[in-house]
Amino acid sequence: MALPVAFFAVFFAWPVAAIVSRGLKADGVWQFGRIADVVTQPDIRHVLWFTTWQALASTALTLLLALPAAHVFARLDFPGKQLLRAVVTVPFVLPTVVVGTAFLALVGHGGLLDDLWGVRLDTTVWALLLAHVFFNYAVVVRTVGGLWAQLDPRQEQAARMLGASPLTAWRKVTLPALAPAVAAAALMVFLFTFTSFGVVQILGGPTFSTLEVEIYRQTSELFDLSTAAVLTLVQFVAVGAILAVHAWTVRRRESALRLVDPKVTARRPRGAGQWGLLAGVLLTVVLLLVLPLAVLVQRSLDAPGLGYYRALTDADGGTFLVAPLHAVWTSLEYAVAATAIALVIGGLAAAALARRDAGRLVRGFDALLMLPLGVSAVTVGFGFLIALDRPPLDLRQSWILVPLAQALVGAPFVVRTMLPVLRAVDGRLREAAAVLGASPWRVWREVDLPLVRRALLIAAGFAFAVSLGEFGATVFIARPDNPTLPVAVARLLSRPGELNYGQAMALSTILMVVCAAALLLLERLRTDRTGEF
Repeated sequence: MALPVAFFAVFFAWPVAAIVSRGLKADGVWQFGRIADVVTQPDIRHVLWFTTWQALASTALTLLLALPAAHVFARLDFPGKQLLRAVVTVPFVLPTVVVGTAFLALVGHGGLLDDLWGVRLDTTVWALLLAHVFFNYAVVVRTVGGLWAQLDPRQEQAARMLGASPLTAWRKVTLPALAPAVAAAALMVFLFTFTSFGVVQILGGPTFSTLEVEIYRQTSELFDLSTAAVLTLVQFVAVGAILAVHAWTVRRRESALRLVDPKVTARRPRGAGQWGLLAGVLLTVVLLLVLPLAVLVQRSLDAPGLGYYRALTDADGGTFLVAPLHAVWTSLEYAVAATAIALVIGGLAAAALARRDAGRLVRGFDALLMLPLGVSAVTVGFGFLIALDRPPLDLRQSWILVPLAQALVGAPFVVRTMLPVLRAVDGRLREAAAVLGASPWRVWREVDLPLVRRALLIAAGFAFAVSLGEFGATVFIARPDNPTLPVAVARLLSRPGELNYGQAMALSTILMVVCAAALLLLERLRTDRTGEF
C-alpha cells in the first residue's frame, strides 16, 4: 500500500488541498465565512440547482432508455449479440469532447437536423440530456444487465404459475432483486453527469453551466480562486456522499442474491413481444448511439479529397504551435505512460485490497481510490500548477505532469478490474508454492500472474482509453507545443471558420477510432460476464 498511498497523497490530495488552501486563506487565516458567501450568491445557487436537476433528469432518462436493453442482453440470445454489446459500450470509453462534438454535428448549427428540418437543439438542455444518455447508456446495460443475466429465472416462472401476470411477476420478483444493481447504476450515472465537464463545455455554451464548468470558469477566466475553492469543497462533499451510498448498494448486491450461470438464462426471442422489444432496442441504439458517431464521421469527410484530414498536417500559428496531427502522437505517448503508471499503482492497490487479512484502514482506501473519478478534474489540473511548481517536486515544465494526471483517472479502473480476479485466486495455491520454497516474488510470478494476466490486459485497455480522452485536468497542464487530442479538438471548436470545425471533426473521428479499437480488443479479452467495468 505504500506506493499507492504516496501516489494519491502527492498527486491528488496535495494539489486539491493546495487550491482549497489558496482560495480560502487570507493572510494566513482561514476564511470559512467565505463558504456561506459563495453558496448564497444567486448565480452560484443557479449553477448548483442546474447541476443537480440536469443530473437527476439525465439519470432518469438513461434508466428509461437503457433498462429495456439490459433485459435484452440478459434474457435474449440473438445473432450479433457480442457486436451489439461492443457498439453499446463504445460511447462509454469515448472522451467527453468527442461526445460533445458528435452531438454538435447532429443537433448544432449546420448539423444534420438543422440541414434536414431546420431544427437546432444545441441551445436547449435536451442536447445535454441526450449526450449524457449517449455516454452512460452502457453503464446501465452492463451493470443491470450483468446481474439480470445471473438471476435464476425459475423464481419469476414460479410466480407466473401461481397466477401472476408478466408485469406483476417482474414487479414483485425480478425488480426487487435488481434494485441494488439499478441503484448502483443510477448512482454512477448521477455521479458522471453531476461532474460533467467536456459535454457541457461544448454543448452548453454560455447558457448552461454545471459545477465543474463553473470551477473552470472561475479559475481560468475570472481568476477567482476563492469561489473555485468553495465550489470544489461543495463538489467534494457531494461526491463523497454519492460514493458512500454506491458502496452500500454494491455490498447489498454482492451479499443478498443467489446467482446462476448467465449462459443458461438467455433464450432465443419468442413471440411478438420479445421480437418487438429487441427491435425497439436496436432502433434506440441506432438513433441514439450510432447516428451521432456516423454524422461525426460524415462531417469530417465533407471536404473533397479528405481535405480536413490533410489540413491536420499543416501547422497553424493562430491555433497551434505545431501541426494538429502532432496531437495524435502526443496523446498516444502520454496515454502509454499514464497506462504504465496506472497499472503499477492500481495493481499494487488491488493486490493489497485482495488480501483476506486486509485491515479496516486498507479497505477504507478502496473507497478513496474512486474519488478522482468524481472530484473536479479541473481542480486537480489547476492544483498541479500550484502545488508542483517548486522544489523538491518541481514538475511544472516536465512532460510527465500530463501522464500523472491521466493516471489518477486510470488507476481506479485498474483496481476495479483486477480486484475481483485477485480475490478469486485460491489462497491455498500461494501457500503450496511457499511451502515448496518459492519466494513471495516467485509466488506472485508463478501463481498470481498467470491467473490475472488477462484481467491485467483488460485493465490496461481501460486505463489507456480513459487516459487518451482525459480533458478536465489536461486542459490546464498540456503545453501549447504538445496538445493532446481532446485539448486540440476543444481549441479548434472555440475558433470560428469552416476549416477549424472540419479539423475538429477529423481529430474527433481519429480519437473515436482509436478508443473503439481499444474497446474491441477488450471485448475479445473479456473473461467474465458479470457486467462490471
